[in-house]
Formats: sequence, structure tokens, C-alpha cells
Amino acid sequence: MKAYVFPGQGAQFPGMGKDLYEASVDAKQMFEKANEILGFSITNIMFGEDAEALKQTKVTQPAIFLHSVILAKVKGDYFKPEMVAGHSLGEFSALVSAGYLSFEDGLKLVSKRAMAMQKACEQNPSTMAAVLGLDNEVVENICSEIEEVVVPANYNCPGQLVISGSNNGIDIACEKLTEAGARRALKLPVGGAFHSPLMEPARAELETAIDNTEFKEGVCPIYQNVTATAITNPEEIKENLKKQLTASVMWTQTMQQMIADGLSSVTEVGPGKVLQGLFKKVDRKLESSSATL
Repeated sequence: MKAYVFPGQGAQFPGMGKDLYEASVDAKQMFEKANEILGFSITNIMFGEDAEALKQTKVTQPAIFLHSVILAKVKGDYFKPEMVAGHSLGEFSALVSAGYLSFEDGLKLVSKRAMAMQKACEQNPSTMAAVLGLDNEVVENICSEIEEVVVPANYNCPGQLVISGSNNGIDIACEKLTEAGARRALKLPVGGAFHSPLMEPARAELETAIDNTEFKEGVCPIYQNVTATAITNPEEIKENLKKQLTASVMWTQTMQQMIADGLSSVTEVGPGKVLQGLFKKVDRKLESSSATL
């Protein structure tokens, strides 16, 4: 079975999407529509050279979403997914590309999500750290013993987790994880504790927006971050999406489940090749590629 997967925050780069804009009338219209919906010219920032401007959460998230969704659209009949998944923000790109959400509604939700996350980060200064070379269980146990807020946020691949929490909680966790034999426990240059209880204000804000958005039947199952299983029921998808901001991204479990369900090849749609690399850590022989124009 052929899967298409969609990257999350961190995959952005200056100049992203410009080739799409120039190569396709459909793409151009979608980018212009996005400028209109967002109320600012995201294309100027995406196509420009200012990496700092692109790093702002309110820009980064819609930029990656647009790159992915428009690329899938431009593929036309060549885009025939039998399963889809997206990492964190990428789940919204996957939902639009598989027909569960309209382009306009998807973009509005992504923009709201970005703004709400930005606000939550400002309310609660917090951070994340990558942990390499420890079993999930060891990391989970150490996090649960710390009195500060600190939780596993992203299960990226076997032996690679990202933890999320208060600044102090992450410092304590990094020390304890290193003592427990982690190859690395490294703080990440992020704005806040994504996928942790500290995102509750953002989750609550986004929940209202999701409730007011129409979800339709899609063309294939989506493997959601919260469950790591194939879902097709729009109401169920909606409920899982509401939990996403404060729950862990179960990406390792998602990849394992897709492979168990008959995955034969995976195509990454959007900037970067991070997700292909993670799939290779689970199954080195798996056929993988990047979607191209």
C-alpha cells in the first residue's frame, strides 16, 4: 500500500514553494487565496531570503502546510494515497490532502493553531529536548518521577524521543536521562513545550475552532498522532485532533502500524526528508521518496 506523509514544524526553508507558484496556475491561485485568508502576504516571506521571519510560529506553520497541500494538489491524478499521516502540524496537511477538510478550513485551523500556540508559549516559558539512545520506558519513568511538568512529546523513531515541559523540568530531566545512559539529551531551540499539558490554553482555543469546522469523508484512512491507528470516521478524527496539542505524537507507533497494515512505499509531501529518514530507522528496506512537481 502506498502512503503519503506530511512533515511538521522545523522543515521550513527560505524560498520554499516558489517553484510551485511559478509552475502551476492552480498553485498560484491557492497561494493568493492563502494571502487573502491570512491577512498578510505569506508568499513574500516564503519566497524571500529572510530565515528569521520564516521562523515565527504564525508564519512557519501555515508555510509548511501550504507547501505540502499545494504540492499534493499539483500532483493531480498522480496523488493517489491508500494511507496518509502527518507529524504534528503535518496532520492538518494530511487531512486536507485526503479530502477530510477543505483547503480554506485547513488553513484557517492551522493559522489559529499557530497563534494559540504562540500565546501559550508566552504565558508559560517552556521548552523541549531531544533524547537519544534510551528505551521509551526509561524516559517515561524518569519524566514521571520529576515534580515539574515534563512529558514525552514526540516518539520519533526507536531510540529517539523528544520531551517537553517547563524550563526547570527539562533541565532536571536532561541531567537524569544523561545519568541513565542517554547518548544525548539536548535542549531544542523551540518557543515552548509543544505536545505537553502546558499547551492546554491553546488546545482549548483550537477545540472551539475544530468544533465549528466541517469534516467530510476522506479518500483513505489517516493514521492520527494521538492513536497511531487508521481512522476514517470524520467525527472520530475531529475528537482526536482536539487532543493533539497536549498529547504525545506517536510517530514511532504510527510507522510500525502502517508497516503492519501493509505499507509498501512512503512518499513525503512537503519540505525536507525527515520523515523518510525516520521510516528507514524502522525498516531499512522500505521504498521511500519525496514528492516532486
